Amino acid sequence: MPLDKAAKTAIIEEYRLDNDDTGSPEVQIALLTARIRHLTDHLKVHRHDEHSRRGLINMVGQRRRQLGYLSRIHPDRYQSVLQRLGLRK
Repeated sequence: MPLDKAAKTAIIEEYRLDNDDTGSPEVQIALLTARIRHLTDHLKVHRHDEHSRRGLINMVGQRRRQLGYLSRIHPDRYQSVLQRLGLRK
């Protein structure tokens, strides 16, 4: 289930770099993290939902690629995103 518009807008407002930013790596990572957390909670209840589990695995891979890109290009922004989202690396 996708994020509702209000939640998505709040995440974009918090992680954007300027007023027109909706696609920076920070915003994309934050949105993926929110979806991953939601889907993780869903899978705790619905253990046999293999289709959602596959989607979760794909999202985790996408977030990992985004984090790798950010760590190579902007290590300081990478550390900031990890700390703000509470991710471990």
